[in-house]
Amino acid sequence: MNRFLLLCFLGVAASLCTFWAAAQAPKSTSGAAQPTASYQHAITLAESGRCTEALPLLKKSIRQVADRDVKKHIGLLGLNCAMTHNAPYDALDFLAVLEREFPRDPEVLYAAAHAFSDLSLRASQDLVREAPFSYQVHELNAEALETQGRWDEAAAEYRKILDINPMLPRIHARLGQVLLSGPQPSAEAVAQAKKNFEDELAIDPNNATAEYVLGELAKEADDLSAAIQHYSRATKLDVGFAEAYLGLGSALVASKRFDDAIPPLERYEKLAPDSPSGHYQLALAYAGAGRKEDANREAALQRDTAKSLEQMKRRVAEGLERQKPPQ
Repeated sequence: MNRFLLLCFLGVAASLCTFWAAAQAPKSTSGAAQPTASYQHAITLAESGRCTEALPLLKKSIRQVADRDVKKHIGLLGLNCAMTHNAPYDALDFLAVLEREFPRDPEVLYAAAHAFSDLSLRASQDLVREAPFSYQVHELNAEALETQGRWDEAAAEYRKILDINPMLPRIHARLGQVLLSGPQPSAEAVAQAKKNFEDELAIDPNNATAEYVLGELAKEADDLSAAIQHYSRATKLDVGFAEAYLGLGSALVASKRFDDAIPPLERYEKLAPDSPSGHYQLALAYAGAGRKEDANREAALQRDTAKSLEQMKRRVAEGLERQKPPQ
């Protein structure tokens, strides 16, 4: 035993002994190797179907691994394990990382679409099982019928909800939307829809969508004064409601109130710069207000955006045509 070690053993120079012991200790590489070993073990477990063991390790590893390919692989394995081994809420953790790190990755988006669909189905089944006679079940049924275009049946479900509680927010508006959603709503259906949107505002005066639809109905009935009032209220209730600004501006243009139409249309243009309709209406407003150069600029933008929109539609149509299976 050397002299310094002997002094340590006898309790002399304790602080120096601590430093010496630390310096002489073997250097451990386990700290650096452990994350790699951990995620590799997690991947092996998941790929062999041992998801119950793998999930905790995958959840930890996805936040530690820096390599993007490995992170994506871990995320997709974790998502699959969570959805196939009755741990749906663990799936949300993996989805949060995947959608943040790989927002445009088609493989991630495809997996997310399936996961959210499965989560929605599970939640729907839980709702029906736990509260089969609740108004929420009728609302769920109505929404499903809407997606299938079964408007009359959807309307019947919304009416059942109103029979349970006629003062529920949103339901009158949903019924109104359904009544207007058929291919050619009758005059009676339009009148019923209008009444439902008015009833909705009596329950919830802050419903911007109800105000907007009433503005649309008033404009179609050539009641521009009422349309302007409804659109204006919609823009005040929801300052980001782009279509309400377009409706307001176009109604003001139709009323030849060109100077008044310019501010809402300029606001709409900022919210939807690629909309040909916005540029067209703003060109009309500028022209009516005597601002010829501004009108010409907006007319040119209208032509450019309309051309771009048509090209995009054509590309989408061609892409869908290429995806069709051969006859």
